[in-house]
Amino acid sequence: MDLVIARPEGLYCPPGDFYIDPWRPVERSVITHAHGDHARTGNQHYLAAAAGAGILRARLGQDIDLQTLAYGEPLLHHGVKLSFHPAGHVLGSAQVRMEYGGEVWVASGDYKIEPDGTCAPFEPVRCDTFITESTFGLPIYRWQPQAQVFAEINQWWRANAAADKTSVLFCYSFGKAQRILHGIDASLGPILVHGAVEPLNRVYRESGIYLPPTIYAGEVKKSDPMMRKALVIAPPSAGGSTWMRRFGDYSDGFASGWMRLRGTRRRRGVDRGFVLSDHADWPGLLWAIEQTGAERVMVTHGSVGVLVRHLREQGLDAQSFSTEYGDDEEENAAVEPERAEVLP
Repeated sequence: MDLVIARPEGLYCPPGDFYIDPWRPVERSVITHAHGDHARTGNQHYLAAAAGAGILRARLGQDIDLQTLAYGEPLLHHGVKLSFHPAGHVLGSAQVRMEYGGEVWVASGDYKIEPDGTCAPFEPVRCDTFITESTFGLPIYRWQPQAQVFAEINQWWRANAAADKTSVLFCYSFGKAQRILHGIDASLGPILVHGAVEPLNRVYRESGIYLPPTIYAGEVKKSDPMMRKALVIAPPSAGGSTWMRRFGDYSDGFASGWMRLRGTRRRRGVDRGFVLSDHADWPGLLWAIEQTGAERVMVTHGSVGVLVRHLREQGLDAQSFSTEYGDDEEENAAVEPERAEVLP
């Protein structure tokens, strides 16, 4: 019997009678992380890693019925031994390890393998069957070290400030924004943030994650001289909105793994694209899968077919898992990546 199967409500563990990141309301949900495509409202009971409690409550409501476990802490439920292990994706993100009848399955949720200082780093978990994401599951996706990307952002910000231009950087409000804030050189100038970002910054700070001081952008007048030296962190939805008028002369950038594709950057119409993803790239996916020692791999969301074919060629029992998980990097590139023009 498979320990996890796909049902209309989501990924279901039959012996444990619970769902992992369900996309329809259920009685018992096990949540890998708080991005909206994995953690939804309406479930009667939530089980998650303790490190993600603050973010889950901030996004789903303070009054949700939430039970938490520390990373590695086991829970026996209907004979299934369940535990959470760091996924390295965002604050509180976790892989779900399930052991039953001598079989071990791990559902990874979303993950990245480069530690970034804003969440517990990815921890490979040995298992028989591994359920992996494949958001960037194509050989063209290979990330540069994040220090290099942060240096590029610093250089862009410094040049804009020298030209009295505001630097507006679009990125996902939860996870990406905090990773950038943690990694950039905050001494270059004031840092302003959109109203969608600041509440999540607060949760990160309360969790002991260092973020430099930030100012709510709505409190700064357009005439304030600081505006022309500032870096502004905002969600992609702010682009092209009336909210942007307050910055006068500005340069805009976008931080996402999708910036690897030239067509995506062109459609976004931004001045600069920074290739920074909170998901594993192609080498990262292959490394993580190998580290599990799993002989069976279930691949979900993203470029599923390419990764499944590659794993089968390596002698693994690989197959696809149909899910309703989306793109937490905000609005998928909506291109056929195999034919896309890749940035050098």
